[in-house]
Amino acid sequence: MKRKEFAVIGLGRFGGSICKALSEEGVEVLAIDIDEDRVNAYANIASHAVVGDTTDEAVLKSLGIRNFDHVIVAIGDSIQASILTTLILKELGVPHITVKATNDYHERVLNKIGADQIVHPERDMGKRIAHNIISNNVLDYLELSDEHSIVEIVASRRLDGHSIIDLDIRAKYGINIVAIKRGKDIIVSPQATEIIRHGDILIVIGADTDINRFEKKLVEE
Repeated sequence: MKRKEFAVIGLGRFGGSICKALSEEGVEVLAIDIDEDRVNAYANIASHAVVGDTTDEAVLKSLGIRNFDHVIVAIGDSIQASILTTLILKELGVPHITVKATNDYHERVLNKIGADQIVHPERDMGKRIAHNIISNNVLDYLELSDEHSIVEIVASRRLDGHSIIDLDIRAKYGINIVAIKRGKDIIVSPQATEIIRHGDILIVIGADTDINRFEKKLVEE
């Protein structure tokens, strides 16, 4: 089975971190930036690193960009360059395009021209940090949509010794405990009879409003 090939356009902080993470997973990554210094910095990290203006269709064609399975457009310093690059990638038939948006206007345009996935790294990280600051029990927060999330919550003494079925979490709060971290052990899809212990890390999934109700009534001390 052919391994997927990725291209990352824009090697700033966001694009660079994606390029490095993909390379560490052992996949083929083409790194592209208009800045030669940035490209040189990733020459020994990515499979290939090239200097190129991706708003020029001829440049993208010469790189064989249409042969890549997934292209990440991480251009952060020029909305115009980001939009034009995305438009050319769509016209060339790239199967999957993920684009970094810098604001809501940028996102609306990207949606109209057919970007497959749009990410807001600064906004999303801000939400995670704010959520963690507000609640002492929340360790991590991953937004699945505008209204649903996966959250890691530390079980307080109020939950100690109670089973999942005793607490009736699913019926009362509409959320699901999909896993429990206990020390070095991880209990995936815990049984309803599983006893929760103080200090357990509960990985819960559900609507944000339901998760917040659960935090306030059962978790916060």
